[in-house]
Amino acid sequence: MEDSVARLRREYTRTGLSENEAQPDPVEQFRRWFEAALEAGLHEPNAMTLATADSSGAPSARIVLLKGYDEHGFVFYTSYTGRKAAELEENPRAALVFYWGKLERQVRVEGEVSRLLAEESDAYFASRPWGSRIGAHVSEQSRPIDSRAALERRQRELEERYAGREVPRPAGWGGYRLAPQRVEFWQGRESRLHDRLLYTPDDSGGWEITRLQP
Repeated sequence: MEDSVARLRREYTRTGLSENEAQPDPVEQFRRWFEAALEAGLHEPNAMTLATADSSGAPSARIVLLKGYDEHGFVFYTSYTGRKAAELEENPRAALVFYWGKLERQVRVEGEVSRLLAEESDAYFASRPWGSRIGAHVSEQSRPIDSRAALERRQRELEERYAGREVPRPAGWGGYRLAPQRVEFWQGRESRLHDRLLYTPDDSGGWEITRLQP
């Protein structure tokens, strides 16, 4: 096992990240890196690890998809009745991690999480494929179920019910926005002396950039 992991060792040699090159705003810096990930043809560059914790501090993490971002934060959609939603109700703080291995880059975002307005969730839900909208009604996320067959039976029932009709957004499904309070950009470098630039709010309403040791 150790030998197989050892074979994965590598050097990071693509490029660097300096304070002079970094954008003064972390959302603009993210946009530049995200666009680069799109241009590189990476598989699901919007995939991100979402880490939450319950009221006792016990953490959990999973992969979700980024569905939008702007100066107000990073948006994702999910069930409001699953485990992640329950933890966000207890502790409305979370962390995101993007990893673009081909580009040797990582972005970490931490901040407060809040639900989107119902109109925002409605608009996104209406843009989803019909089957995905059915799926949002089928699944009671994170709850036990007897079998796959039971899930598929529920799917068929709902497909018949909504055949030829619009599928409304379930009340227990919608979006969240994470408002960034710490954003770190990591660029792999040789000899593990990676570049790490941390953005934190300053007193003037802008952002302070601090270089962290790797």
